[in-house]
Amino acid sequence: MKIFSYLLSPIFALVFYVLLLIFHPIQWIGLKIFGSKGHQKVVNIMNWFLVKSLLILAIPVKVINRQKLPENTTLLFVSNHQSLFDIPPIIWHFRKYWPKFVSKKELGKGIPSVSFNLRHGGAALIDRKDGKQALAELAKFAKRVHKNKWSAVIFPEGTRSRTGKPKTFAPNGLKMLIKYNPEAYVVPLTINNSWKVFKYGKYPLGIGSAITITTHEPIKVDSLPFKELLEKVETTVKSSVN
Repeated sequence: MKIFSYLLSPIFALVFYVLLLIFHPIQWIGLKIFGSKGHQKVVNIMNWFLVKSLLILAIPVKVINRQKLPENTTLLFVSNHQSLFDIPPIIWHFRKYWPKFVSKKELGKGIPSVSFNLRHGGAALIDRKDGKQALAELAKFAKRVHKNKWSAVIFPEGTRSRTGKPKTFAPNGLKMLIKYNPEAYVVPLTINNSWKVFKYGKYPLGIGSAITITTHEPIKVDSLPFKELLEKVETTVKSSVN
């Protein structure tokens, strides 16, 4: 199996990078001519292509959503984090909710399409070494989400799990989002197998392991004290990790 990884990894990497290069100027056009809605539509389409590019590695992506997600309100998607390939399926499959991400500031420059979207699409870019900056940025992000009626995606583990084993959820990000979005619902998400893309390291890439994202029952943020809410969300997410 690993020999196929060596054969397919360069092809995938080339296609993935070319897609980022192609959509970078299209994002710019979408933003400058059609505003935030035009930009978001370009981002959505780009992420559909990024999801489908994983088929080069024989990796299908399946989103399992048996929940009726609330309409006309803010959703706070809270998920475990396994790799960068967690993000395109969330953007595409939950596109009607305008999901915006909390990301480390280093990703805000140097990456075609990705950095442009993070800088201009409403994401929070936090400095993980500067707690004061991170909290201030999270507060501004939470206010933007509320003002624009977006939804937010947060990975409370802070960094991705390289083995798939979940880490402890940190409370600050979710607490800040709830503070400025008291009408919101938390939607727990469980991601499985995306870590296996990097099970050999950066090269070759792992092949053949389907990525699944499972949506759990939404929780009204004011239905529980924050500590109990965080514990419930963390337990729900982790209980479905393979």
